[in-house]
Amino acid sequence: MNNKTKTTAVMNSIDIDVGGTFTDFVLTLDGERTIVKAPTTPHDLSVGFVNAVESGAEKVGLTIEELLPRIDIVRYSTTVALNRLLQRQGPRIGFITTEGHEDMIHIGRGAQWVDGQIISERRNLCMQNKPHPLISRDLVVGVKERIDSKGAVVRPLDEEDVRRKLRTLMDRGARAIVVCTLWSFVNPDHEKRIREIIRDEYKEFHVGFVPVVMSHAVTAKLGEYERAMTAVLDAYLQHAMQTEICATWDKLRDKGYRGTFLMIHNSGGSADIFKTPASRTFNGGPVSGLMGSAFFAEKLGYRNVIMGDVGGTSFDVALVVESGVRNYEFKPVIDRWMVNVTMMQTISIGAGGGSIAGVDKNGRLSVGPKSAGSMPGPVCYDLGGTEPTTTDADVVLGYINPDGYFGGQMPLNKAKAEKAIKDKIADKLGVSVHEAAAMIRNVIDENMASAIKREVHMRGYHPEEFVLFAIGGAGPTHLCGFQADVPVGVVFPAAPVFCAMGSSIMDIVHLYEQSKRLVFMEPLTEKLVIDRAQFNAAVEEMIARANQELVSENLDPKEAKYSLELDMLYGGQVNVKRTACPVLKIESDADAQAAYDEFEKEFSAAFSPLVVNRPGGVYLDNFVLRVTVPVKKPPIPEYPLQGKDPAGAKTGTRECYWRELGKTAVTAIYQFEKLQPGNELVGPAVVEAELTTVVVPPGRRLHIDKHRLGIMEYLPGENPAQKALNAKAQRTQRAAKASA
Repeated sequence: MNNKTKTTAVMNSIDIDVGGTFTDFVLTLDGERTIVKAPTTPHDLSVGFVNAVESGAEKVGLTIEELLPRIDIVRYSTTVALNRLLQRQGPRIGFITTEGHEDMIHIGRGAQWVDGQIISERRNLCMQNKPHPLISRDLVVGVKERIDSKGAVVRPLDEEDVRRKLRTLMDRGARAIVVCTLWSFVNPDHEKRIREIIRDEYKEFHVGFVPVVMSHAVTAKLGEYERAMTAVLDAYLQHAMQTEICATWDKLRDKGYRGTFLMIHNSGGSADIFKTPASRTFNGGPVSGLMGSAFFAEKLGYRNVIMGDVGGTSFDVALVVESGVRNYEFKPVIDRWMVNVTMMQTISIGAGGGSIAGVDKNGRLSVGPKSAGSMPGPVCYDLGGTEPTTTDADVVLGYINPDGYFGGQMPLNKAKAEKAIKDKIADKLGVSVHEAAAMIRNVIDENMASAIKREVHMRGYHPEEFVLFAIGGAGPTHLCGFQADVPVGVVFPAAPVFCAMGSSIMDIVHLYEQSKRLVFMEPLTEKLVIDRAQFNAAVEEMIARANQELVSENLDPKEAKYSLELDMLYGGQVNVKRTACPVLKIESDADAQAAYDEFEKEFSAAFSPLVVNRPGGVYLDNFVLRVTVPVKKPPIPEYPLQGKDPAGAKTGTRECYWRELGKTAVTAIYQFEKLQPGNELVGPAVVEAELTTVVVPPGRRLHIDKHRLGIMEYLPGENPAQKALNAKAQRTQRAAKASA
């Protein structure tokens, strides 16, 4: 666009989240939202993208050519980077490092043996192997140069040595080059010069042009192995990402789009599509869901929220604690490699609608992590799938209407699902088809509930203190199964596209990081000795870079809000805590004291006040500048409450199997869109929405609040946590009576 992007008004936007099974689409046009789902097209993601946009345009009575010129911004999150990595579809990469450190990426860290493995795999030590390297040893060379930890040149760069070894790499088949020299994030001169040499040898206009990724440009942070692997992954995924994203961009341009195209980052921010490293896109969808959860939690008055996202392939969990989402993974593992990018903390397990069920040789039923995906998909899709899945079980149990799935656009074959469960599960276990389907559902629900309990308890919280947001296409369908000890679950009408909706209400956020080790508090004396000049210079440099990028993206720096976060730790400890700094610059003792006080408060909350170690001193490791361009969000509408009777939304009845009852029962079916605020229904019941289904089992109650959200609660005495407490109290009373 020629004009600045509108941020003070509600922007017309398209938000897309490409998952393994479906592509989710949210259109915000003139303040009104329209949601659409389209099947993901793994062979070419741009096809599914355009299909979703065309469906959305049709829904508002426009052609795609009429819609796109009215759109100000497109935000895109995708798993294409991870998918390509899992499939090992990358180019041969050459690696240039400091002479003597050629084995760095192959030696790795000690944890490399188990990085990225699930717990059961880690326990089987005899089967552990290091991951097969993305770069073979013959494509690694060390060049004569050395820079020390303070940025001083110890050994000048031998340029002829670089040219000779570069030609060796190219002769061995390298088609991209990663440059990672020691301490380059302190002084990047040698890495920059090596790139210039590569450009001189293989120019941009030559057929043999070679992409070059410099480690300091990807992540200017301490940690040589992690910095190197971040650069390697970016180089490895760059071509696949470029092909997929550029194809999408070209199709949008051909259809008349002239606005901004942003990629959602796993840091909670976003950036121009052509300024996004591949590693920043990993897990972008769940992060969008987390940011959306934080927004709705604030508006709805919930301080602690669990996001439970059940898709076709995975179940993603993230937490909003005390209305904040600043929980990060500082050195996350992508596939099998530890990298040095800061990601919002989410966990993912292989559990979803497409999770495949099977019986092992010991007669044990397992569900997932392997998934049927979108092609061939569950057996009931009738697209060639033969292995029973979670979705097949939901269809057999009667919860999903075969004729109404995917808004009626995708009829399901219930008979094939029943046969697959009978042949592959029921007959092997000696149970009925209904009981086998209920067992499949129970296993997947328990897996998801365990993931939530693990995540909440490991952070030192209790599930009873949280509210659960059930999102994703299968989230409302399985909410009653993974809700466990959480007293309240919330179902959104837009739950199936919640991650895309989350990006639609996200402010435009850019993050900039710079590693710099500074002493903040002197050991023993506990005196604040932070070097103000170095501190302020680092921040000013990041602000200047941020302003330049904002202008290049048609954003007005005057509308931006700047906030600073610091990675700090106590001397003698390894636990780094990212802390919100109350000031952008330290210009007085009061500013330094305020920054330390905030660190101590957040550190104490995260790790306990008992481990605060002032005598050990405090060290600053990393600066993080968060630049936010606020985007006006549509308000959450409120509606007057009606009566409790939901009869007006009832569409009929259907035979459903309820494990709680041990039998099938005639079950009332309701239409979600017709339920009125104030309506209340008690299970067993099934509520059908356009793109999802809410299952309300016996012992639960669903009522519609003033925002038309579904609130799932236990009936009195049915909450398992409360039952456990009551049982414990009864045992205590009996013991007291016996002793008396």
